Formats: sequence, structure tokens, C-alpha cells
Amino acid sequence: MKQVNVRFHNLEQIRQFINIIDKIDANFDLGSGHRIVDAKSILGVLALDLSGPLRLRYHSNDIDIEKKIEPFVCG
Repeated sequence: MKQVNVRFHNLEQIRQFINIIDKIDANFDLGSGHRIVDAKSILGVLALDLSGPLRLRYHSNDIDIEKKIEPFVCG
């Protein structure tokens, strides 16, 4: 399992992020506090507190994932 922090500044960034990870054969969980949602679900992502960084966890050995999500990674 890998974990990074991501941040979104607008709805367009969320849409781009979901379009990227939706094409990857892996499970992605996005969390804020005690709430965790499927990161491939736009409704789930929008239900989170987007005012700060979110914790993204995924299970994959694909090193290209880090490059694909790099624009959204913070800290």
C-alpha cells in the first residue's frame, strides 16, 4: 500500500484526477479525518472536506501511477 497527500483547488482538478485514476487497474481510497471514500467516485470525493490535503491510499506496484497523479500531490 502506498500513501500520498493530494489537494484539489477546483472541480475541474477533481474531474481530471478521477479521469486519470479511473483508467488504472487499482483500488484508490481518499480520506479526510475519519471519512474514507472510493477515490474513483466523484460524489464520494465531493463529500469530503476539500479545504485541506486529502490522504490518498492505493494498492499497486505500478510506478507510473506516481507520475500520473503528480500534479495533485502536495507535501
